[in-house]
Amino acid sequence: MSSDEREDNTIYKVVVNHEEQYSIWPADRENALGWNDAGKSGTKQECLAYIQEVWTDMRPLSLRKKMEESGG
Repeated sequence: MSSDEREDNTIYKVVVNHEEQYSIWPADRENALGWNDAGKSGTKQECLAYIQEVWTDMRPLSLRKKMEESGG
């Protein structure tokens, strides 16, 4: 059985950085530097579905702010 065929029983948490970019991280691990809990944990599928729901603008926060300032 390949690793792709094994069921992933890992519990993940959704993390977000200062640019409001999202990722998932194993819940039992300390967050990587610069990443904070977004308040959602669960299976990989649940976490990815949450990210798809909340991360509607893929542009980094700094770019969005710059575009707002320039009227773009």
